[in-house]
Amino acid sequence: MQILPKPATAKGPAEWFTGDVWYDVIIRGEAPSRVRVNTVRFAPGAHTAWHRHAAGQTLHVTEGLGLIQSRGGKVTVIHPGDVIYTPPGEWHWHGACPTNFMTHTAIWESTDSNNPETEWGEHVTEAEYVVPE
Repeated sequence: MQILPKPATAKGPAEWFTGDVWYDVIIRGEAPSRVRVNTVRFAPGAHTAWHRHAAGQTLHVTEGLGLIQSRGGKVTVIHPGDVIYTPPGEWHWHGACPTNFMTHTAIWESTDSNNPETEWGEHVTEAEYVVPE
């Protein structure tokens, strides 16, 4: 058994996020493990850019209210307790509603060193970032 020291909380880079986002690395698996787990905290209105994961991604919302959308799909409100699975290669974005903080646990797997585990695309436009009625 090993008790790992907690890395410092990191600010999400502007290339990947709109608004203020902070994340804590929970586990960055060492071979043979490929698991990655982060706690991600979004300030009201903050969200990711469009992105996709080579091996898919699972999100577990732990507090607040958020939004998520797959490319070509509808924007959906997400709540504490919701678990969202995005399959490998599916472009999507997620983040907080404009009036609420949102925290989720993000779980995904790394891939081999020749393929990025996450591919980042363009930022979500104001027209795309809408709260459904």
